[in-house]
Amino acid sequence: MQFKPQGVCSQMIRVELDGDTVKSVEFTGGCSGNTQGVARLVQGMNVDEAISRIEGIRCGFKPTSCPDQLAKALRMAKAQAQ
Repeated sequence: MQFKPQGVCSQMIRVELDGDTVKSVEFTGGCSGNTQGVARLVQGMNVDEAISRIEGIRCGFKPTSCPDQLAKALRMAKAQAQ
């Protein structure tokens, strides 16, 4: 599933779930080291656990961040899988 993030530097987030588990995450754009790190940290994690850990994270004075946008992408992917 592809998700177009809003309010952050990354331009696209690709998410693949395997049931309730995050199978893979790939960011296009954004701060490469940070987005790769977040993607690897949530890989293999339960989707609800991943969302609860990263949702609401802010980037400086922005009301959102790449991890927060990933949480939104994971919610969308979970809803589509049901």
